[in-house]
Amino acid sequence: MSELKSGSNLEKVLKAGHFAFTGECGPPKGANVEHLKEKIAPLKGMVDAVNVTDNQTAVVRMSSWAASTIMCQEGVEPNFQMVCRDRNRLAIQSDILGVYAMGIRNMLCLSGDHQRFGNHPQSKNVYDIDSMQLIALVKQMRDEGTFMNGEAIDVPPRLFIGAASNPFADPFEFRVYRLAKKIEAGADFIQTQCIYNMEKFRQFIKRAVDMGLHEKCYILAGVTPMKSVGMATYMAKQVPGMDVPDSLIQRLRGAGKGKVAEEGIQFALEQIEEFKDMEGVAGVHLMAIEWEHRVPEIAERAGVLPRPVV
Repeated sequence: MSELKSGSNLEKVLKAGHFAFTGECGPPKGANVEHLKEKIAPLKGMVDAVNVTDNQTAVVRMSSWAASTIMCQEGVEPNFQMVCRDRNRLAIQSDILGVYAMGIRNMLCLSGDHQRFGNHPQSKNVYDIDSMQLIALVKQMRDEGTFMNGEAIDVPPRLFIGAASNPFADPFEFRVYRLAKKIEAGADFIQTQCIYNMEKFRQFIKRAVDMGLHEKCYILAGVTPMKSVGMATYMAKQVPGMDVPDSLIQRLRGAGKGKVAEEGIQFALEQIEEFKDMEGVAGVHLMAIEWEHRVPEIAERAGVLPRPVV
């Protein structure tokens, strides 16, 4: 294991004023380390950090901290995700110390999808604390050097704290205030849900800017390229809080046979281009779901390479 890194590369990129570009990788549904390494390889040098999901959609996968550790060994900076669904405060604080000890420097705090949506719907959730309290806990452990009970920590975990924001869930008017609460709790950076309704997102980010939230926290816009019309219609009808305009679905349908994926990438590239100049947006979080091998091409075409060395 290499020597512990002094800090987060993502944090340095953002603080230097660069347009950040992060990726995502779901761990395998097993202990297949080689498969994980294959998924990681195309992301190396293409993004500033890679989100490592934590049993996303409540489906059992290799643990986020283990996959994040492997990622560190492969020379890619992970953004370790933790959900509140599966752990009480003992396990949460223990894992926070553990990931920091293993060289991980970024952490995304999430509530977690309800277990009824996953492959063990009969399991019991925990939710000892919620995502807002988790953000505040990580900040307390880092800045005050104390556990939740007030006891001192010998080596505090100096983590760059992230949180998620869904600009589109109902009630829409409340979303920016929930974002503000997460920033107040201690979030250093925010990654949004996948954005497809650009007009609605423009309204959301304008409200965030008007409230000065972009000056207190780095906001990264979520981009997920559509692979097919089926994916678009599924996300529009089956995924809660997702806003996929009919105009985008029709655009994909009109692309023609064998050209839908390219049209999906083209729309993502147009989004990234607009985000580069959008006030309040500090970068893009590219969620190329099971499409990691396309990330180098997307990064190249988006004009975000080479990534800054800080």
